[in-house]
Parts: sequence; C-alpha cells; structure tokens
Amino acid sequence: MKQIDRPLALTQGDPAGIGPDIALAAWAGRKSNGIAPFIFIGDPAVLAARARLLDLDIQIKEADPASAISTFENALPVLPIPVGFDVAAGQPHVATAASTISAIETAVRLSLAGETAAVVTNPIAKSVLYEAGFKFPGHTEFLADLAQRATGRAVLPVMMLAGPKLRAIPVTIHIPITDVPSALTHDLIVETCRVTHAELKVRFGIANPRLAVAGLNPHAGEDGTMGIEDRDIIAPAISVLRGEGINAFGPLPADTMFHDEARGRYDVAICMYHDQALIPAKALGFDDSVNVTLGLPFIRTSPDHGTAFGLAGQGIARETSLVAALKLASELARELAQHSGNAS
Repeated sequence: MKQIDRPLALTQGDPAGIGPDIALAAWAGRKSNGIAPFIFIGDPAVLAARARLLDLDIQIKEADPASAISTFENALPVLPIPVGFDVAAGQPHVATAASTISAIETAVRLSLAGETAAVVTNPIAKSVLYEAGFKFPGHTEFLADLAQRATGRAVLPVMMLAGPKLRAIPVTIHIPITDVPSALTHDLIVETCRVTHAELKVRFGIANPRLAVAGLNPHAGEDGTMGIEDRDIIAPAISVLRGEGINAFGPLPADTMFHDEARGRYDVAICMYHDQALIPAKALGFDDSVNVTLGLPFIRTSPDHGTAFGLAGQGIARETSLVAALKLASELARELAQHSGNAS
C-alpha cells in the first residue's frame, strides 16, 4: 500500500502516563507492525528517560515535519516541547499540563497547515489539566475548539470508536448520565448523523453508509411506555435523515444491536450516550479499537484507553491500540487524498 507523503503528528499525552512507553514500543516495532512514519510532539528528555527505564536502546533525534520521514527509519523523530519538570513515570503532576496542552495545539496547527497528515493523540489525564485551568470536558471538545478558532467555522465534533468488529458513536459524550435526556435533542441527533454519513463516505470510502440508531430507553421506549424520548425525539430525527437520503434506521433496542448478526446490518451504531457506545466497542475490541473524531478539518485518531499511570515505566503497557490508531490515521489520510484527487 502506498505510504503517505507527510508524517503523522503523535502527541505526548500526559508524560507521566503510558504515552511515552507505547510511542517507544510502536517505533521499535515499526518494521513489523506496518505503521507510517510519525513525529513525536513532546519532550525528548522524557522519551529518553522512559527508554532507559524500560531498558530500550532507541535513538531519539530532534526533527521537524520535513525531516521526520527520512529520520524515522533509524531514529525516533521528536519535535521538542519541553515539559520543564522532572517527570516520574506513574506520578502525574499539574506542572506538566502546559506542555501536554501545547503538544496538542502544535499537532493541530501542523496538520491544518498541511505539514503533517493527521493528528494522533496519546492519552491525557483530564483531572491534571483541570487543576491547571483546562476548561474542556475532554480531548474531543478541545480539538473542536482549536479547529473553530483556526478556521472561524463552527465545528460539531463526533466521537467514534472504530474497531474491526464495530464502529460506535455516542451522540452525547462527556456528561453525567442524569443530563443525557435534556441534552439529547432532535437537532443534535440529526447533525451527528449528517456528519457521520459524510465522513464515512469521504474518509472511510463507504458509498452508502448504514446508520443504526439506538433508542435511549429500554426496548427503545416501548412506544412511550418506558420513556418518551425514543418516540418524540429520536424517531422524528430519523425521519428527517431518511428524507435527506441518509440510510438511518431505528430507534432500535440497544440490548439487541451488538451481537454478530445485528452488526452485519449496519456500518456504524449511533448511540445516545457515552457508555452505550463505548461498552460494546471496548468489549468487542479493547486492544485494537481506535478513537476517531469526525467533523474536524483534520484527521484525528487516538488509542481507546487512558493514561494507565499504574503501568507507566513498568514495561507491561501494550502499544496495540496506538499502533491501530497510527495505522487508521494513515489509511484515512490516503482515502481523503484519493477522494480529493477524484473530486478535482
């Protein structure tokens, strides 16, 4: 398969977490795991210290996007963003927050400028960032804000967990379960499905995406006897989508959507809240599922796990999900380039 002509931008994530561990492991296995070249955006001193801790003999070299691909064969290329703090594996500290945020901002800027092909983010610790004044519920919302500030256009970020057995999207994301019914609006469902439909066509190469829409309540509400949201909000939204030619169907009882036969009937499951989507996605592919943000003016993928501070520096963190995120990012970049070429 043809390689992309620009490196992927891989952010450091929380430097005390397993981001450095899995980045090192992904690079060390580059000849067998099939990843495209990436440039690590973070502190080279943190990487070097983690490599020593893990007893890995890996050359780390400062680079920029233009030199990253040629560097990647023999050394792990790093665009330096110093942490300014003595990082200890497994011990998060608020002093590292500024560099974590700066790495994300830098990756987005490089991808919007066309210097990198996609953004791949290592896990962050939101509690650490909140302590430093971070105002966003998570990565997804911060990336949308960066995109909007850079382009001047409103962005609806759509979070998708993509694995070999299931693609799943939560319509509402990082909010308490008690807030879901009031946040779940007709317009939000319609716009989420519109973004999903367009992105599956352009970035995933699916000509006529099939969207299976879950209900909110048990048994999809039983025609209002177990909750009115399915009947009064979700079903009308699906009718609008079908009127636009989008192949959306439901609302479906969520407890029967995820077995093998059911998954063969759709390309993506549109779920009403975070855990309704992420529990089946992670159960069906914890090590090889990827977090993808749709609706952004750049490609963004991420491992589907957290910082795992208890594993950092122990030599037991698996890089499988990061490798999957890097591979999917390069595949999406190739698909997007092909689509753009065909459209021009």
